[in-house]
Amino acid sequence: MTKHYDTIVIGAGPGGLAAAYALNATQQVLVVEANLWGGTCPNAGCDPKKMLYGVVEAKRQGQRYAKSGLVGTAQVDWPALMTFKHSYTDRVPTGTVAGLTQAGIDHIHGQAHFVGTDMIQVDGTNYTAQQIIIATGATPTLPDIPGQTAFQTSTDFLNLAQLPAKIGFVGAGYVAIELANIAVEAGAEVHIFQHNERLLRGFPASYTEKLRQILQAKGIHFHMNTNLTALKEAGQQVIVTTDTLPALTLDAIFAAAGRRPQLDDLNLSDLGIATKPQGIVVNERLQTNVPTIYAIGDAVAKQVPKLTPVASLEGRYVAQVILGQTQAAITYPAIPHTVFAGPELAQVGVTLDAAKQAPEQYMIQEQVVGNWYTYHRIQDQTAEVTTIQDRTTGQLVGAVVLAINAEELINHFAALISKHEKPETLRDWMPIYPSVASDLGYFYSK
Repeated sequence: MTKHYDTIVIGAGPGGLAAAYALNATQQVLVVEANLWGGTCPNAGCDPKKMLYGVVEAKRQGQRYAKSGLVGTAQVDWPALMTFKHSYTDRVPTGTVAGLTQAGIDHIHGQAHFVGTDMIQVDGTNYTAQQIIIATGATPTLPDIPGQTAFQTSTDFLNLAQLPAKIGFVGAGYVAIELANIAVEAGAEVHIFQHNERLLRGFPASYTEKLRQILQAKGIHFHMNTNLTALKEAGQQVIVTTDTLPALTLDAIFAAAGRRPQLDDLNLSDLGIATKPQGIVVNERLQTNVPTIYAIGDAVAKQVPKLTPVASLEGRYVAQVILGQTQAAITYPAIPHTVFAGPELAQVGVTLDAAKQAPEQYMIQEQVVGNWYTYHRIQDQTAEVTTIQDRTTGQLVGAVVLAINAEELINHFAALISKHEKPETLRDWMPIYPSVASDLGYFYSK
């Protein structure tokens, strides 16, 4: 028996759900999910990570206030911290299913396989649709070395019943840096193994080096230009062998050297759908080379950051295309991104490197702001902000922030960039004083 729908969405993460809900008013939609309902972000990604980050940052803020009137030292109770995390994440799958049910959106749990350009199969049942949206997200990449089964992933870290005493992370990107910071603040001995000299590729090296120094001061051990060559389990521990160091025994080792699109078992090659190692190839309307099959989110090979809000935007956009509400190419606003590393490192818009390569086009203003009131108040002595303006229009086009509250400031910068606001606009805006927003006029001037 074959069941027919207008649109099938493969993947129930933020992108897939955004598409399904947008289509639901006028279409019969089926959502298929092979893993956790709700996707990586709320179950085992940005949401639970930030819950842990919030707790360890509260501890660190207390330390910063130790000489400013706050007495006593907070300690992290890891099991209680996990209970706090589970108070949210345990409700995500059931809440997602309840939302789909209430909206009248059909949904099934299982692995989808394409058996035709308009047909998938799940657990032996065929489903057809006029359009199919692939929104399957990404999965951690494990280094291909002897003993790789000893690797754990970020999902495992975010479910640790007890925090291991000595742990390692392979990689120096978002995941490794953020989880390493949580671990060291919670009391673990932390090692980071990186194959080259850079961490957080994509951010300015001058900023990432400052962040590395801050993290080293917390106790994180960075092993740069170091490759793991083998792992060997020894009881409850793991012996880590590298190409530069003596063997190191850890209680856990986490692979955090990147993620790959989750396209396993979809049978895309059988349909001739073009893919790259970075994901599915799509056009400016997020269509694959099979026009009735779309791809969104982390499953796509693209230049824009693979972030939850981006996937949601793409899901809503594809729904508009399918419904005939637009045929225009997708456009993206300024997309801010932040590493929650205690302090936070954030950037948006034109990169600092690109601006330095075009001095005739861009004006760069770098400011050390640790002694400004906003940062002195929270004892953020290493805070630093760089803004990039177009020399002709004066408009803000890019920014980099290293600060405790970088996420807040970068959001304001992103709004200014997306709306193409000129500096004089801020003269007619009256934010709460004192606040991060009230500092904008000092960062972004004529």
